[in-house]
Amino acid sequence: MTAPVFLVDSLEGVTAGSAVTLDGPEGRHAVSVRRLQPGEEIVLTDGLGRGAAGVVLRTEGKDRLEVEVRDLPVETEPAPRITVVQALPKGDRGELAVETMTETGVDEVVPWQAARCITQWKGERGAKSQAKWRATAREAGKQSRRLRFPEVADAATTKQVAALLATADFAAVLHEEGAEPLATAELPAEGSIVLVVGPEGGVSPEELAAFAEAGAKPYRLGRSVLRTSTAGTAATALLLGRTGRWG
Repeated sequence: MTAPVFLVDSLEGVTAGSAVTLDGPEGRHAVSVRRLQPGEEIVLTDGLGRGAAGVVLRTEGKDRLEVEVRDLPVETEPAPRITVVQALPKGDRGELAVETMTETGVDEVVPWQAARCITQWKGERGAKSQAKWRATAREAGKQSRRLRFPEVADAATTKQVAALLATADFAAVLHEEGAEPLATAELPAEGSIVLVVGPEGGVSPEELAAFAEAGAKPYRLGRSVLRTSTAGTAATALLLGRTGRWG
């Protein structure tokens, strides 16, 4: 089994052979939940692509351990970068979407308040929902042993999504009536891919028109119609395989 990953604020100045202390909530999880013991392997990361792999030297109390660093792995910037614009699903399906996309390998998730979204992110509720998405990405990043965690952007309007699509090297909208399958689309080897996943009620004609003007064509994923909370994960897996990032 691969070594568990824990998040630290910074790895600045950490070198091979040095000792690093893990404490606070992450230290508590390592000591009291995972029950790591001296000699066991562990990986620390800043979530920005840098890691410190080593072994536990000692534990102190219920929330503190010391790690001897033996290696400094790096997760390079991905190419092409994959961003999924995720319409807000009902209930906790948003966190499910973020969790599975993170585990699969997405690089950024942009929450989108689509016209047909039942869920609304407003005021304090919106701030809490966004915080949940970011916490989910962080925990899923650790669970999937990533060193570079995906970004969860601020919630975007349709106009902002269109602007993002206009800057992409490949822009697409998942749509069951798309003339071309995503599996055969010509993809870039570098740059950025931006994919829009609509809400349960679908992407409105006005939104499709705005996205088409920005250069995003509608593509179908397969014969079946997936939920909004699973479509992004399936599409991300397809893109990672086709671009060679899963090679």
